[in-house]
Amino acid sequence: MSVKPTKAMVLAAGLGVRMRPLTDNMPKPLVRVAGAALLDHVLDKLGDAGVSEAVVNVHYLPDQIIDHTRTRTRPRVIISDERDQVLGTGGGVVKALPLLGDAPFFHVNADTMWIDGVRPNLARLAETFDPARMDILLLMAPTASSIGYGGRGDYAMLADGALRKRREHQVVPFVYAGVAILSPSLFADAPTGEFSLTRMFDRANEQERLFGLRLDGVWMHVGTPDAVQAAERAFLASVA
Repeated sequence: MSVKPTKAMVLAAGLGVRMRPLTDNMPKPLVRVAGAALLDHVLDKLGDAGVSEAVVNVHYLPDQIIDHTRTRTRPRVIISDERDQVLGTGGGVVKALPLLGDAPFFHVNADTMWIDGVRPNLARLAETFDPARMDILLLMAPTASSIGYGGRGDYAMLADGALRKRREHQVVPFVYAGVAILSPSLFADAPTGEFSLTRMFDRANEQERLFGLRLDGVWMHVGTPDAVQAAERAFLASVA
């Protein structure tokens, strides 16, 4: 069984501390790579995947993002305003749930970038998500071929896509690429206020309802000013 999400949540409320000085006067989602804002790269892919509405949360320099997305129609952008509170990645989703409805939705970090392979990864996610078995389906990038990432990975992945969290000193081959499909039912008894979405990931993992799909293409970890240049080179090479 697959799904066809028509709504998405885009996390755009972060402070972008590691991206300074680029983010001294600009929110990280508006940093430009290859001629377009990071946020627009994400929204363009969501629009191509059939998403009609994207809920974008804002906190740091929120008016810039609100103004930037005001005239967007594909997808239409709905702002979840968090300027007066810090909710974290999990609390931000809980606040936005009334705008997202009761069907599985795409969940994307505004600062993630990837180059699709033969088929768009958002379409592959939608085809793979099975609500009977999954609460969360994460797009997983191989650490060895990712650009700008030097960590130990996040999860090991079994043959059926089930994920197993990395232990403290373990090195695993996959890193979460900042793109997922989430079931709203996951948040039925979620905490209130600020909390990290990884708490929901861990809960789904414990219940064996956390799955992953290997990214087809190349993922770019755009976390620092230097990473912006590396991502731009890779993106421009892919469209040359």
